[in-house]
Amino acid sequence: MTSSISVRIATLRSALPDSVRLIAVTKQVSTDAMRCAYAAGIRDFGESRIQEAATKQAELQDLSDLQWHFIGHLQTNKAKKAIEQFQWIHSVDNLKLAQRLNQLALELGVSPLVCLQVKILADPSKSGWSVPELFADLPALDECKNLQIQGLMTIPPLGLNDSEILDVFHHTRDLKKEIQEKNWSHLQIRHLSMGMSGDYQLAVQAGATMIRLGTILFGNRTT
Repeated sequence: MTSSISVRIATLRSALPDSVRLIAVTKQVSTDAMRCAYAAGIRDFGESRIQEAATKQAELQDLSDLQWHFIGHLQTNKAKKAIEQFQWIHSVDNLKLAQRLNQLALELGVSPLVCLQVKILADPSKSGWSVPELFADLPALDECKNLQIQGLMTIPPLGLNDSEILDVFHHTRDLKKEIQEKNWSHLQIRHLSMGMSGDYQLAVQAGATMIRLGTILFGNRTT
């Protein structure tokens, strides 16, 4: 198990451009496996459940250079715990949540790194802004001065072929450029968090700067 994780990580990292940050998604992954990933050079871990992450963070607190990324759906009532436990939140999916995080960041004296979750195609199974909704909310998001809003995150709908998935990623990249060209005073959209185990190569092709990989590193989980 340990050697296979190391080999998978080494193989993946050798094929990735230096500009792409590999986030190991560790839902239902043991801390032993995470330590193996750490030994293989991983410093970025992605979790989607606050409590599961808290347990692992306590067990791995001797690894002082980890970066923790929250990648799951974040309910407003768990926002405080999220910014206390994670340096990055990839799944800010509505203005109310962003404003709540901004207020909490002010109160706690932190400045979390944030990605805005967007839906390029309509997808009732996922949260996030549609493109028109996002443009409508950008002025208010630009006022969230206590957040470092650094990127866009997207997950293509299920059932798309490779060409359709690539199109979603290209549209997300173009959206990033369009936002950048507006010269907002605070928004600094420089990252694209997109691509998982089944489609990360397409995401990298389209300009992803962060990919979120779980199964391809650690094998299948039970859920």
